[in-house]
Amino acid sequence: MSRVEGLRANSSQFTLERKPFHILGGSIHYFRVPRGYWEDRLLKMKACGLNTLTTYVPWNLHEPERGVFNFEDQLDLEAYLRLAASLGLWVILRPGPYICAEWDLGGLPSWLLRDQNMKLRTTYPGFTAAVNSFFNQLMKKVVPHQYSKGGPIIAVQVENEYGSFAKDEDYMPFMKEALLSRGITELLLTSDNREGLKRGGVKGALETINFQKLNPNDIKYLDGIQPNKPKLVMEYWSGWFDLWGDLHHVYTAEVLCRLQHTQQLILKLDMSINLYMFHGGTNFGFMSGAFAVGIPAPKPMVTSYDYDAPLSEAGDYTTKYHLLRNLFSHYHGECRVLLLSQAPHLLSLFLSLSFQIPTYPLKSERPVNMENLPVNNNNGQSYGYTLYETTITSEGTLNSKNNIRDRALVFVDKHFVGVLDYKTQELALPDGKVPTLSLLVENCGRVNYGKTLDDQRKGTSLCNVFSFYRLESSGHWMSMRQRPSFPGFFQARLYVNSFPKDTFIKLPGWSKGVVFINGKNLGRYWSIGPQQTLYVPGPWLHKGDNEVIVFEEQETDGKIQFASSPDYGMTVDVQ
Repeated sequence: MSRVEGLRANSSQFTLERKPFHILGGSIHYFRVPRGYWEDRLLKMKACGLNTLTTYVPWNLHEPERGVFNFEDQLDLEAYLRLAASLGLWVILRPGPYICAEWDLGGLPSWLLRDQNMKLRTTYPGFTAAVNSFFNQLMKKVVPHQYSKGGPIIAVQVENEYGSFAKDEDYMPFMKEALLSRGITELLLTSDNREGLKRGGVKGALETINFQKLNPNDIKYLDGIQPNKPKLVMEYWSGWFDLWGDLHHVYTAEVLCRLQHTQQLILKLDMSINLYMFHGGTNFGFMSGAFAVGIPAPKPMVTSYDYDAPLSEAGDYTTKYHLLRNLFSHYHGECRVLLLSQAPHLLSLFLSLSFQIPTYPLKSERPVNMENLPVNNNNGQSYGYTLYETTITSEGTLNSKNNIRDRALVFVDKHFVGVLDYKTQELALPDGKVPTLSLLVENCGRVNYGKTLDDQRKGTSLCNVFSFYRLESSGHWMSMRQRPSFPGFFQARLYVNSFPKDTFIKLPGWSKGVVFINGKNLGRYWSIGPQQTLYVPGPWLHKGDNEVIVFEEQETDGKIQFASSPDYGMTVDVQ
């Protein structure tokens, strides 16, 4: 098609090439989906009748160390944009730098917190300098894929939900200029909930709204602050996220019908819509965030980001998918679509187990949080576990005074004595002659939303003089015939006798830890649920032997199970 005029918001309806245009969008995050499945997921989106893909950009993955950038393989944003274009999907890009997304620190890299005076999401010089450096690299990748240059990007979002943070009135103008000055020429948007609309906008950007339930008063408010402009629900929440220790959120059949009715009303009101999420995917590795709004202590997100979305975590069709497909086909005429077959989840396997836990010590005369550890080229330790050790001179009670971030296994002379966390802040210590106190501290996930982002440094300030260790899986393995000690790494072999397909790993006889398949971190498991299985993508397996390594904190029955379908635990209705 000829490219004369891109997406415009000059009247009550969007136009593209000066013709009326409705955004029927869905969110799929490339960083939550194995690259081998990108095309499958986007084809299924198009088959549902959607015309626009939306995605965030995770700064913490693209710049894991200050000045070190990664846009390769799983993080090849340009390949994702080219794929969307080849399938006939438009793109709304949401480059942050803050993305929320139930992602660790809302996508902000933890090395920012090495600056003790850091003020995230403000015009604090230390933050704006880092944003400028990142955007210098990111926008080189983005600008060539804009609509005006023949690419799929029809709009770009300025920051994300800033109205719910709003600590600096100069920040949003700075972020807008950060885009414009680097060559962004497409339509600019902002995105906020009803309350956030009061403070989240910036002159020259179209304001959009986020919600789960349609409230006519919210639409009237948006119309009032932005008359004669098209209305876009930037995030119509198709489900909800889950927290460890809670229940799995789902829609009942009754709510599904109400959901369909709400979407029909949105379309009848001549509004555009973006489904967040259309396909949630997985919080692989240690990337899941934490929730801290209205509760006394943060609660970490589970590994699965299934979100009860129209496409499941493994990319399978759901009832919701078919309801939406019927709705969208009625709205813009019957689509010529092809429903793709679902991949079978079937594997043959063979297991052998062993264990060990190597450590590498560093010493300090004062406690150091994870972000300020002198590791990773002085970028600190972003995620995972850190072992702190010191000597104690007498028995008694260990009181953390709430200085554990977030959870610590406590050992005296390598004997486990208990767990310290936000709820448990005291432990009785046994007698001993100058015993060694060890704290294995886990960062369970940094808060991703709210006004406590600056306070997300992890580790402990409990000890006075200590050694600290980074835990890694290496060295010599021992047979499971010997009694294992904890915590430890356990090694297994998974044998696949045919072309690998998706499967789910289940560890009912284990307590808490992390699973790696062929060197890729599948994420955390935790017996408290609700999630009981971890998604194993077929593209991450190969025919023959596959290495499985499990880091387990406290107990195991030595058995690893594989299932053909996920188990997300007991359910609760999305409210």
